[in-house]
Amino acid sequence: MQVSVEILSGVERRLTIVVPSEEFEDRVAGKLLDLKNNVRLPGFRPGKVPMKEVRRRFGSTVRADAADETMRSSYQKAVLQESLTPVSVPRLEALTLESGLDLEFTASFEVLPEVELADLADVEVRRPEAEITDVDIDLMFESLREQQRTWHSVERAATEGDRVGVDFEGRLDGESFDGGSGENVQLVLGTGEMGEDFDKAVAGLEAGGAKSFDAAFADDHPNEALRGRTVRFDATVSVVEEPRLPELDEAFFASMGINEGGLPAFREEVTGNMRREMEDRIQRLLVTQVMDELNRLHSVQLPPALVDREIQARKETMLNQFAPQGRRRMDPSSLPDELFRAQVEKEVAVGLVTRQIRFAHGLEVDAEAVRAEVERITESYAEPEAVARSIYQDESYLSRIEERVAENQVVAFILEQAKVNVLKSTYQDIVTGRALPPLEDEAPEASEEEPAGGGLSEDEASA
Repeated sequence: MQVSVEILSGVERRLTIVVPSEEFEDRVAGKLLDLKNNVRLPGFRPGKVPMKEVRRRFGSTVRADAADETMRSSYQKAVLQESLTPVSVPRLEALTLESGLDLEFTASFEVLPEVELADLADVEVRRPEAEITDVDIDLMFESLREQQRTWHSVERAATEGDRVGVDFEGRLDGESFDGGSGENVQLVLGTGEMGEDFDKAVAGLEAGGAKSFDAAFADDHPNEALRGRTVRFDATVSVVEEPRLPELDEAFFASMGINEGGLPAFREEVTGNMRREMEDRIQRLLVTQVMDELNRLHSVQLPPALVDREIQARKETMLNQFAPQGRRRMDPSSLPDELFRAQVEKEVAVGLVTRQIRFAHGLEVDAEAVRAEVERITESYAEPEAVARSIYQDESYLSRIEERVAENQVVAFILEQAKVNVLKSTYQDIVTGRALPPLEDEAPEASEEEPAGGGLSEDEASA
């Protein structure tokens, strides 16, 4: 088999492959013989059809099938022989198929680009650091108590922080509208679920109290029909409830999975979880910055097939995640590719760079690090060994863990050479994502503040 490689562009290759006629004709003859022995034709006994008749009836079809099989198998051998890494389905085109001549064909496809690595010393990141204070821990205690608050009916006027059951009917320009009415709708006053004006109007009413009032809606209200509009409401409060938080006692500790040791043990457990969460957030901040720096320092020619494949995968993931249960899913083609393209192109480029870094520096996935990550994931479960066994049996889940470990290894390798600027911060700023202020040449981005996490894991809290 003869192979020649032609570079069409940075990521496009075309192989011209020549298969000796003897090899090709042997395959054609073998397929014709199989057909002769098995074909059934009127006027002939099974297995007794003359080869001449088989060639006359089926020769061209068999030759085309043999050519397709030969081209595909020869293509696989050729890419191995030439040490190529295709990332797209090849376009195979036969050039000669005549009897007695060598089979010659071309295979066109995309390959992974060559990536020239920049000096990793040019990577510059900021690492926030903080101490967990007693104030942070006390705030976490309050947050955990809030998660277990209970509501109790009271005979008094509703105030901010109370939960009310309310029947209401709204009219826009004197007309009812979709979503403008409800019965026994539970609202926590002060949270703005129905808007600030609605909360203020209902506050002060006791159970059984009624009121008519106007409520203005913000220009960015989710319901486009209500944006910047004023609605006339008739509302009746059916119940007023106040929140009560559990005491920090043995029953509360037990509900959080701490059965011994009282407050000191609970405080130690919460602090440990807060520290792990903070370290995880710091690691994610570092990973994000390193990937952004790799994207800034490298220019990678992206294989279109690789980008398109990843875009389609993102569409599938989004539609599977948000498809209403029991209803048909949207057609992926209804989502425009451009919705995903910019982010996908960035991630594919960075992925190719990190792949080259791992290859250039011999960074193999550390099996011990994978085991440590599995242990970290399972340590909060009641039966960590059983959960660990299920993870090792789930190839897809285990693969994601290995990818995360590999990513962290690359980041750690880069950080050894990069310029790392340490920023003094606070626990709250780190876990809510406010730890890194925009650089001077960056425009600040508006973002919703995340609630501080930490405390006990979800599994511990429900243990």
